Amino acid sequence: MSGPNGDPHISIDDGIIDDEDEFEEEEFEAINSALDQINSYLDDIEDRNDSLNGKLHELLESNREARQEFKAQQLQTPEEQLCPAEGDESSSKEDLDKDKGD
Repeated sequence: MSGPNGDPHISIDDGIIDDEDEFEEEEFEAINSALDQINSYLDDIEDRNDSLNGKLHELLESNREARQEFKAQQLQTPEEQLCPAEGDESSSKEDLDKDKGD
């Protein structure tokens, strides 16, 4: 008679495969301890990843705002760029007075 995989003279009942491996309680505790430590490391990595992800979003938003401000400055006409800012009328009056006096 052939065995389950076609091997001659081997039967299923010979007990070659023994599913009753006996682990001692110490081995289970060591495995559980190692899994707990791995889980702790993974939690730490996940926390760091979340923190970095938040910082990246803040940086991207800041960069987006700076880019929009830069584009707005570039879209101003050259005349607007040469004129003093609003509220800075004292310098423009002084310039006009100097021009009139010369």
